[in-house]
Amino acid sequence: MRAQLDQEGLGTPPEKAALGSLARRKDGDLLGALRRAIESSSSGSGAMLGCLVEPTASLPAASPEARALAIWGLIVDEIGKLSSVVERREHFTLLAAFRLPPVPDGSVSWAPTLQDRFRQLAKVRGLFGSREPLSDTPMNRAWASALEMLCTAVVRKLAHLEGEAWLPYVEAGRSATAGPLPGTGSSEGGRAPSEGAQPVFVERMIVTVVMHRRTALRRFTKRVIVARQDGLDGYDVHAVTGWSGNLIDIPIKALWNCRLVASPGAYPGAPLLARLRFRRKLRMNESYSFISEAVDMRLDEERRWIGVDIDHHGVTRGRFENGKPVAGLTIRVNFDEECLPEACWWYAEQLEAEKVRRPPTGDPRLLDVGDGFVQHTFESYCHPREEYGIAFRWPRT
Repeated sequence: MRAQLDQEGLGTPPEKAALGSLARRKDGDLLGALRRAIESSSSGSGAMLGCLVEPTASLPAASPEARALAIWGLIVDEIGKLSSVVERREHFTLLAAFRLPPVPDGSVSWAPTLQDRFRQLAKVRGLFGSREPLSDTPMNRAWASALEMLCTAVVRKLAHLEGEAWLPYVEAGRSATAGPLPGTGSSEGGRAPSEGAQPVFVERMIVTVVMHRRTALRRFTKRVIVARQDGLDGYDVHAVTGWSGNLIDIPIKALWNCRLVASPGAYPGAPLLARLRFRRKLRMNESYSFISEAVDMRLDEERRWIGVDIDHHGVTRGRFENGKPVAGLTIRVNFDEECLPEACWWYAEQLEAEKVRRPPTGDPRLLDVGDGFVQHTFESYCHPREEYGIAFRWPRT
């Protein structure tokens, strides 16, 4: 199989070589590779992928992000169209090559290398006959044929797309990246979640915190999630204030489209878990929105940050329309007007000692406290097993 993969770039159209190079990437950040090719035509990505991304330059008010989404949307759209005209095994090799759903049964995610992803396909019952193929030949043939047809379809579109005609593909790219997309184990090219991660991917999360003095008195959270398994019926929440283990003491309220139930802790003697039970069981890739609130009545508890732990499959990249955030993680803090911090900043993926360290003057992470309202939307993906938030420094008394 290695020899077959290496031959793709020899004596072939540049678009075919570019598509093959995207498929062979081990890091899974296909959208990032396209964006980097746009930002620097002299880079390695630019030299290889330039033939794909250059036609997107006619996109109105084209930013590198929008242009990358446009070409990615075109690729995903053409793969979807080919599903009705190619053999099933050829279609599946395209899904594996570009890390598109569904991942074969028995696999949590697509493997990092193209060769290993093809080996995952070999185990799909009935895809290559009644038994698993003994050699790589059937897979190589299916991939070669599928890549040829995808290249032909993409080249045909690149020759005619111009200006506003690209806009539907920008939206297609955004829709694709909101789903279980290219990655080495999680949605959107994010890092792989842990085995115990909640099986959801978050498209939109808005955390609004109302402060009383230096305490986070109330915390409202709206979530729009996508189920990552069939039969998902709820979402576990963890109040930052903690509780004694009795349901009546849990400082969380279900406000909309869910109800609060208690479930046993992760180990004997552990506190109860607060679970927001949905109104129905969700299917794989089904979206659902709900709102909850956490209340802290310990008014002497001083907070130095408002954080969000990513204990699921991640949060999509922040997206804006008309200057307003419409996707991703947004944190808002309404400070007590009689108790304003002297500095405020956002942090991402930092150690506890680092996140409370005030950035230097002029740092883009600093937020203007003004009259006490601060807000930040994280433009990058929020990866599993990381924390994102807003930190602040109180005046010395």
